[in-house]
Amino acid sequence: MELLDLCYDVLIRILEEINPADLAACAQTSWGFNNFIKENNRLHKAHYLQHFDDPRTTLSYQEPQWTSELHSLVKCQKILLSKKKDVKRENFRFIASTVERLLSSGNDDNDDSLNKHILRTWFGNSQNLDIVMSRSSLYERCGTASQQPANEEEDRQLSAKMHCLHGIPGNSLGRRSLSTHPHARSRVYDLRNYTDQTKWGPFREDGSMRVDWEMIESIMIVLAYNSNMCCRRNMPRFQPIWSDPFEGVVKHGTQTEYKMTILKEPEIPIEMKDPYNISGLWSRIVCFMDYNDLYAFNFASRQVSPDEPRAPINTEEAIRHILMRLQITKLEPPGPFDNPNLPIAHFTGKSRSVDVSWDPNANSKIRGTVSLTPEGEVRWNTISVFYGGEERWRSEGIQVGGLNTRRGVVGSWFDKDYDAHGPAGPTAFWKVTDTIFNKMKNEEDTIDEESDTDDDESEW
Repeated sequence: MELLDLCYDVLIRILEEINPADLAACAQTSWGFNNFIKENNRLHKAHYLQHFDDPRTTLSYQEPQWTSELHSLVKCQKILLSKKKDVKRENFRFIASTVERLLSSGNDDNDDSLNKHILRTWFGNSQNLDIVMSRSSLYERCGTASQQPANEEEDRQLSAKMHCLHGIPGNSLGRRSLSTHPHARSRVYDLRNYTDQTKWGPFREDGSMRVDWEMIESIMIVLAYNSNMCCRRNMPRFQPIWSDPFEGVVKHGTQTEYKMTILKEPEIPIEMKDPYNISGLWSRIVCFMDYNDLYAFNFASRQVSPDEPRAPINTEEAIRHILMRLQITKLEPPGPFDNPNLPIAHFTGKSRSVDVSWDPNANSKIRGTVSLTPEGEVRWNTISVFYGGEERWRSEGIQVGGLNTRRGVVGSWFDKDYDAHGPAGPTAFWKVTDTIFNKMKNEEDTIDEESDTDDDESEW
C-alpha cells in the first residue's frame, strides 16, 4: 500500500509530524503528493499552530491564510538559517516584515511564546544580528567588519527598528573602546537633534512625526550601558526590560478591544475605557551629563557641518532611578489633525527618586498625554510639575513595540521651555504593576525600606 492510498485523516496525521520546511520537498515527490499538499489548508494550519503562536488570539487578526503564512515563515527561516550573507541582505525587508508580523501576532500570556522562541533562535546567530539589526548609520563609525550601514535611509531606519525590537543587552556591549556606546551617546547628547521639527523627541527632522528609530536605538544603547554600570542593588527592579532578546514586545492576547463609542458610556470606570493601560506603578530611568560637559560638547568644541556627527563621548553620566504612580484622568476624541484610531488620554501622578529621597529634580507631580502618531506609533508626553506649580522638565517618548507592550516608553527629556542650549538627555519607563493605588503604596513603602537599609550603596 502506498501512502496516498491511506485514508485522508491518517495521511494528514503522518504529514503533520514532519518538519514544515519538508512539506515542499514532499510535494515534489509526485503529482499526487503535490495536489494533496499544495492547497491543503488543514495541513498548513496544523503545522502553523504546532510551531507558532495562534494569531487569532490577538484582536487585530482574523482567520489567517494558513498556507501562504506558513510558506512565508518557512522561506524566512531558510534564508536566516543559510550562510549566504548576500541572500540575507537582498531579502532584508522581507525578513524585517516577517519579524514584525510574528511580534504582532504573538501571544505571551504564559511567558512561553512560540514566536518569541523562534525569533530568539533565528537571531541567536551573530551573522543574522549583524546583517539585519546592525545596518543603521551608527555603524558608519563603529562596529565590526560585518556590521555595515545600509545604503538607503529607510533601510537604516528599519534596521534600527529591528534592533530596538530585539533589545540591547547591557552586559554585551564589550569594552568601552570597542563598543558602540560612545557613538550612541554622541547622537543622544547632540543638541542639534532637539528642534521644533523633531518635537524635541525621537522623531525625524522633516516634521512628519515619523519615529526616528536610529535615535531610539542610540538611547537604548546608552541606557543599557549606564544601567549595567550603576549600583547592582537596583538592577532587578530597574534593569531595562529590553536586556533580554524580544522581551516585552510580544503582546498578551487577553487585551480588551477598544471601541470609540465607549466614550459615551459615563457609568464605565475610566480605567476600563483606557486603551493605553496607563494607571499603575512605573519604573523610570533618567540619564544626564554634567551641564558644563554638555555645553562644552555642543558649543565649545570644534564646530562641525550640519550633516556631520559629533565626536564620540567618553565622559561619564549620572543615572537616576525613579518610581512613578500614574492615573488616567480624561479621554478626549482626537482632533482633526490627530490619528483618528484612538482617543487622546490625559494622566496625572507623582514621581520620586529611589536613589536619593530628597532629589529636587526627581520628586514632583507629573502630568501628560498619550496618543497615536500619524503612522500609528504610541506617543507619550510628560511634564514634571514641582512645588508651587512650577513646570521644569518635559519628555517625549515612543512605546517600543506598539500599544500596551511591556517593553515600555523610550525617548528624551528636556527643559520645559525647549531651550536650545539644553539640558537634555535619554529616559525610559515601563510598567511594573497595574495594582490599584493602595496596594501600590505598599510596594513603594517596601522600596523605601530597602533604600533606608542600604544608604551606603545608593551612589551609582
